[in-house]
Amino acid sequence: MSSSTFGPTAIATPANVITAVRVAMTPIIAMLVLDHGTSALGAVLWVLVSLTDKADGWLARRQGATRSGAFLDPLADKILVFGVLVAMVIKAEVWWVPVAIMGARELWMSWHRARLARVGISVPARPLGKLKTFFQMLAIMAVITPGIGAVREPLVVLLIWIATGLALVSGYFYYVDGRRTSLA
Repeated sequence: MSSSTFGPTAIATPANVITAVRVAMTPIIAMLVLDHGTSALGAVLWVLVSLTDKADGWLARRQGATRSGAFLDPLADKILVFGVLVAMVIKAEVWWVPVAIMGARELWMSWHRARLARVGISVPARPLGKLKTFFQMLAIMAVITPGIGAVREPLVVLLIWIATGLALVSGYFYYVDGRRTSLA
């Protein structure tokens, strides 16, 4: 077992730098979507940036998880996913309704977590929430990857609605977790 390199209050950590790169890449990928729709460059960048989520988590576990990282990592995921999804809505690549539902869920979750945090309650990430993010990222990948032909549209619709369903179900469980903790 290795000791932590960074304490829980550290901000300038390698994991947080990777998280910042994910946020910085969001407008670049969104502009690629707006300018080109599907593109090999967009797909490659999307895969690389999506993998940074695993890389910063791996580093944080080895070098010491921080409060700033616990806050910034999910925020970076939201900025990345919704930055690109909004570009896709503008480009008419995905329907706005599931994106709006997922966006409303994220706003509600942020409010809910902040409200609980004010009284010292933390609602940690659940596997279902991580699965939701995975399906969001997969749906985006299906939109921007060139050459998938006739399966593209039904695949994107399926993935977006799976992500939306997971967003609603995981949001409900986060709410239940928060209530149980606050009533305990």
